[in-house]
Amino acid sequence: MKIVVALDSFKGALSADLVCRAVEAGLRSPAIAVEIVRKPMADGGEGTAAALMAARLDGQWLAADVQGPLPGQVVAAAWAWFPDDRTAVIEMAAASGLPLLAEHERNPLQTSTYGTGELIRAAIEHGAQRILLTIGGSATVDGGIGAAVALGWRFLDAAGNAVEPRGGNLGEIARIVRPDPGEMPPVTVLCDVTNPLCGQRGAAVVFGPQKGATPQMVARLEAGLANLAMRIKADLGKDVLGLAGGGAAGGLGAGASAFFGAELAPGIETIIAASGLRQALEGADWCIAGEGSFDQQSLDGKVVCGVAEAARDAGVPVVVFAGQVRVAPEACRQLGIHSFWQLQSPGISLDESIRRTPELLFDTATRWWRSLNKPRDRPVQDSRCSDDIQLY
Repeated sequence: MKIVVALDSFKGALSADLVCRAVEAGLRSPAIAVEIVRKPMADGGEGTAAALMAARLDGQWLAADVQGPLPGQVVAAAWAWFPDDRTAVIEMAAASGLPLLAEHERNPLQTSTYGTGELIRAAIEHGAQRILLTIGGSATVDGGIGAAVALGWRFLDAAGNAVEPRGGNLGEIARIVRPDPGEMPPVTVLCDVTNPLCGQRGAAVVFGPQKGATPQMVARLEAGLANLAMRIKADLGKDVLGLAGGGAAGGLGAGASAFFGAELAPGIETIIAASGLRQALEGADWCIAGEGSFDQQSLDGKVVCGVAEAARDAGVPVVVFAGQVRVAPEACRQLGIHSFWQLQSPGISLDESIRRTPELLFDTATRWWRSLNKPRDRPVQDSRCSDDIQLY
């Protein structure tokens, strides 16, 4: 039997590589001969650079001290460098990510992507001829103006004064001034969502509360992003309102397109291609996908969706291991998902589940493997499950 293990990181617990290793160990625990192929996955969020490093094997980590999400905050941010084709992979979360802030510091009116722009500048100065910018896990809703300012762009108010690049000031922008022509290499933004910049599925409404925004802040950010889009169209001649993925990372998707000429691409497709997942699925009997929280967003361009589609194309059934499962079975049945296996059990808190992630992954993999040739473990009763889509 051949099993392809292709899981994302479990945020706050384990990297994608360690998640896949824990599952592999669980599969091997019954000491039955099986071919296991590990393919750590990512979707453009945190861990994408590490997944590419694992896939390509020709990279190195470099670091730079840059501004964190808050003005005056300094962080040491690593980025991946592939000298063979002079490609830099920059995770905006390394400089402008939510985990860099304590909970009481989360305020998207104050945060900025300036440090992400500093990383891009460092990569250019290092000789990058191509930049892959991964934009998941942000602490920001500044439309990318912080990163743009770090690369020479200017945003002016009605009086001609420079607007401080942070989310709360987007509404003050009255004019956008391009920098002097420079050598900006091609930039590809790896998105983990397809949300637009504004509206009910936009950056402020959907993601603002996750970053500490109150309803009043969301309204202010929404108005600011709409103003930024209007100025981009008037001053740069580019319409970013309908751009799929424009709302990713608090609007950095739209900003990167407008200011850097970036192409937006699904992050999971890039990782699938680089990792050779489709080739690994040839002749496989099972594929195990998963992530920390398997919810509705997982079906909108994230890892499980991408892996399931690749496996479906190869005719390989998919099993999902997740810390929590909050997806209706019908949506997943169409992707070829055979069953869900949830790590968090009744009576175990979320914090305890996170602490015990390696153990729970090992145990879940072992239980699933044994269930293939024995009567199924008793499923957890759940109204969302059907006869052929079970939550264990």
